Amino acid sequence: MIIGVGIDVVDVERFGQTLERTPGLRDRLFTDEERGLPLNSLAARFAAKEALAKALGAPVGLHWQDATVRRGEDGRPHLQVTGTVEARAEALGVHAMHISLSHDAGIASAVVIAEG
Repeated sequence: MIIGVGIDVVDVERFGQTLERTPGLRDRLFTDEERGLPLNSLAARFAAKEALAKALGAPVGLHWQDATVRRGEDGRPHLQVTGTVEARAEALGVHAMHISLSHDAGIASAVVIAEG
């Protein structure tokens, strides 16, 4: 059963400008593992975190660093959640999350499906 679906799109150039204007933002939004990635990948991961929040009902209090987008051995992205995000997913009865990322023509996008 699908519990929630989230989608988000990010203008990569604008996102890069925001990161430059606000140096601490990179540390607040991304885990250590994610921070060194190229801008396109960071924008896609930010879109994924936004999409994840939407799939979980966009509750107040989710921490950005409680979700990490990782690449599996097969090359596909997957979400690792901890803390506030894990607690919200458990409260909703989420047993699996599916994620798709894309970036092309200056736009990064992500879709997250929360399944129970």
